[in-house]
Amino acid sequence: MPTPTLPAPIAAYFAAEHHPEALSACFAKDAVLKDDGHTYTGIDAIQAFLAAASAKYHATTVPFSLRDDGGWHVVHANVSGNFPGSPVVLAHRFRLQHGLIQALEITV
Repeated sequence: MPTPTLPAPIAAYFAAEHHPEALSACFAKDAVLKDDGHTYTGIDAIQAFLAAASAKYHATTVPFSLRDDGGWHVVHANVSGNFPGSPVVLAHRFRLQHGLIQALEITV
C-alpha cells in the first residue's frame, strides 16, 4: 500500500517517531496532544510523553491514508509494537496552524 503524501509537519512527526527531541520542529509551542484519555499541552509535555511511549512500546507507525475532515488532517496508520492488541490501526487527527501541528488527537 503506497504511503500518502503528507503535509510537511505531519510527515516530520511520523519521521521523528523514535526521536522525540526532533518533535519541537513539528509542533507549535502551545500545541495540544490527546492520546489514551490524557491531554498533553506544550512541546515539553508532548516530547516527554512521546519519549516515554517510544521507550516503553517500541512502536512502529506506518501511515496508509490521509483525508480532510473539516480542517483536520486525518491519517490512519498501522501501529505495531510491544503493547496489548498489537498491531492496531490508529487515527491521528492533526490540526495545522502556521505550518506547525497545533493539535493532535490519537484514537482507535
